[in-house]
Amino acid sequence: MHWFYVEKSQICENEIKITGSDVNHIKNVLRMDIGEHVVICDREGKDYYCEIASLNKEEVTAKINQINDTESELPAKLYLFQGIPKKDKMELIIQKAVELGVHEVIPVAMKRCVAKIEDEKKERKKLERWQGIATSAAKQSGRGMIPKIHTVMSFKEAVQYGKELEYCIVPYEQAENMAATVKQVKKACQKKSIGIFIGPEGGFDEKEIEDIQEAGFQAITLGKRILRTETAGLTILSIFMYELEQIRETM
Repeated sequence: MHWFYVEKSQICENEIKITGSDVNHIKNVLRMDIGEHVVICDREGKDYYCEIASLNKEEVTAKINQINDTESELPAKLYLFQGIPKKDKMELIIQKAVELGVHEVIPVAMKRCVAKIEDEKKERKKLERWQGIATSAAKQSGRGMIPKIHTVMSFKEAVQYGKELEYCIVPYEQAENMAATVKQVKKACQKKSIGIFIGPEGGFDEKEIEDIQEAGFQAITLGKRILRTETAGLTILSIFMYELEQIRETM
């Protein structure tokens, strides 16, 4: 079944009005017709199971058959602070992070980042592309909301944003003690908002690690192997998804 997202204002008592680019997608790409079924999400925790009642060039009207609480979202919000990688690696990271349940992705300009985004126009276009990838991944994986992709933050800005969350962890190649990592992950899973800081290809600068520790963030190890930047974030997100799904089943 196909998934679409609307604002609350598009939802009436018994029907939902779909407008914008989704109209063309429904009519001309998916070639859907009256009577076919779709799931529409309000981005606030409700899934509307509907059937198409009418179509025209401007809008698609869907009749509401059933309303359920969204079951695809994790019980904690995961925030991925990703040091900007080279080339198109960020696209892969965003796509897979959305599939794994991330709530927000924050690209971070760190000292050892090889990739640089210095042109405002290029940054805007890149952000639009990244958000489009997040939207497509959310639809494909049946998410109840579309994760937000932030504009690029400086490391200082990212740390300040991380302080607003309940818990932050930092996979770091020089950290040790896997038993401590297990304890940190389980402790983090008891919180409602979890930040994950991932360094770029060159890793974290020593001063960045000092700043992270001063902020109270917890450095953890992911094992004896050194993981690529596009692997590290997805690894810890997978671990959190597994742990949080187990917690949800006991709720």
